Amino acid sequence: MGKTYERIDGRLRKFIESQPIFFTATAPLAGDGHVNVSPKGRAGTLVVLDELTLAYLDFGGSTAETLAHVRENGRITLMWCAFTGPPTVVRVHGRGEPVFRDDPRFAELLGHFDPSADGSALRCIVLVHATRVSDSCGFAVPLMEYQEDRSMHAEFFDRKTDEEFATYCEGKPYIPVSVDGLPALPLPLPPRP
Repeated sequence: MGKTYERIDGRLRKFIESQPIFFTATAPLAGDGHVNVSPKGRAGTLVVLDELTLAYLDFGGSTAETLAHVRENGRITLMWCAFTGPPTVVRVHGRGEPVFRDDPRFAELLGHFDPSADGSALRCIVLVHATRVSDSCGFAVPLMEYQEDRSMHAEFFDRKTDEEFATYCEGKPYIPVSVDGLPALPLPLPPRP
């Protein structure tokens, strides 16, 4: 039976931080807009800052739907599934806030992450202020064995300078705006602080 929690306590925090993948879900306010669900991986790219605040590193490489939606309305849900061990699903519903490279808080927030999690395609940090924390059974979630993080993303973007990455972002159609035309990643991309 699922439960709700007032905060991300030690047990929930340990579960969240031990999962190799999580998912973000966002949507625009428009009823005919596109709902977005994105997988997020790469070890060390999510931190629990306190009992009601999380942050994750947002990298380039695909569209910027999540950024567009949290800029427009802030609504975001993060979800983790246990693919090993006891069957559990944890969700954090909250208010998302993108912290872009030129935000004075960017460098301080980045300091909460292991330096090895940072990468050349980092475009912003997403803060999530939890408004609801819950878990539920994961009886239907398959048991799977984690092998390792894929290295292709980091290898591809590590070959680019920061200037080349900025040019890459400017050349993609759904990075400055979402598929629904909402502002997403502000361009030109500011240099890394």
